[in-house]
Amino acid sequence: MTFSSETLPADPKAAIRQLKRELRAQIGDVQAVFDTLSDKIATRVAEINALKNKGEPVWPVIPYADIKDGALTPAQRDAIKRRGCAVIKGHFPREQALAWDHSMLDYLDLNRFDDVYKGPGDNFFGTLSASRPEIFPIYWSQAQMQARQSEEMAQVQSFLNRLWTFESNGKQWFDPDVSVIYPDRIRRRPPGTTSKGLGAHTDSGALERWLLPAYQQVFARVFDGNIDKYDPWDAAHRTEVQEYTVDNTTKCSVFRTFQGWTALSDMIPGQGLLHVVPIPEAMAYILLRPLLDDVPEDELCGVAPGRVLPISEKWHPLLTEALTSIPALEAGDSVWWHCDVIHSVAPVEDQQGWGNVMYIPAAPMCEKNLAYAKKVKAALETGASPGDFPREDYETTWQDRFTLDDLNIHGKRALGMV
Repeated sequence: MTFSSETLPADPKAAIRQLKRELRAQIGDVQAVFDTLSDKIATRVAEINALKNKGEPVWPVIPYADIKDGALTPAQRDAIKRRGCAVIKGHFPREQALAWDHSMLDYLDLNRFDDVYKGPGDNFFGTLSASRPEIFPIYWSQAQMQARQSEEMAQVQSFLNRLWTFESNGKQWFDPDVSVIYPDRIRRRPPGTTSKGLGAHTDSGALERWLLPAYQQVFARVFDGNIDKYDPWDAAHRTEVQEYTVDNTTKCSVFRTFQGWTALSDMIPGQGLLHVVPIPEAMAYILLRPLLDDVPEDELCGVAPGRVLPISEKWHPLLTEALTSIPALEAGDSVWWHCDVIHSVAPVEDQQGWGNVMYIPAAPMCEKNLAYAKKVKAALETGASPGDFPREDYETTWQDRFTLDDLNIHGKRALGMV
């Protein structure tokens, strides 16, 4: 199996038209299948909104101590699988997270980031009806790498990976107990910020989810109309998918069981926080929706090459109704959501307090992820931007940058070095 980038069709619109003809023939009565699925999702949406109206939690909140002590109950696991998201409370001590936040600021100041920053280096979010969060292309600070290679992170990633079915048909799709380091950027949003946020979307493939053969295997039960048999927690074939390479856009070269971030500041509701649609099965709705008669034959409800997959009130009103904010957080808490889960960042006016996070996902070791981990090791050696991100390379000459010599045993495993 090779993992070279897939080639974007020369005529995407023609490919979409052909795909729709094939899928409709395969599914049969698409409208009837979609209506059945919509009824089930509507029940989940009503359940979620009833909880919100009563002021009861929607996001599962799991104490880190329960993970560390092996004291998790089946009900806790079931809650995460039902919602596709979780907050890990006290993942790191609050004092540790605040110290990392302070050290991050010192790192930026020491290397005069404000003087050299040239602005966003990509257009990954396309035409989403929103503004970019305050994302900085910094990858190799001591704070980020210490969190990525920590014992606490390894334990949580293993727990989350093991919520998936990772063995089937005699094949182990990934090693749940080792996650590769996937360096991502940081967000620093100061008090007083006014931001339009970021519109609802999903990551890890957009046009690819319909057109690429590996994704068609992942979603085979959706695309043959047997949606009752679709399991969003089955890892089969997910480690074989790729994303199209499109100039000047960010992509993801690894399989992430969960996307995630770690809070470096306290956060309160209503201050531009992350929202999700806590229904992992909603991806089936997204995939079937463009096959209905009201969508132009050469369109997939706003999907475009090299962009995130947009979710809108125009095409997905049932789903957007269920967008649900994370609860109040303290520095050191971490936030996680299934790789197919719809998410957004709410707008905010005159934000109260800081909104600082480190983006750290769970990306279990497999052939695909190991190939990228080797590239991460090479980037770490020079301080270059990781391969999935624009080549801005701010940190190549920076002082106090994390180096290979700073790796512990978790970090070395995560980069395929031991």
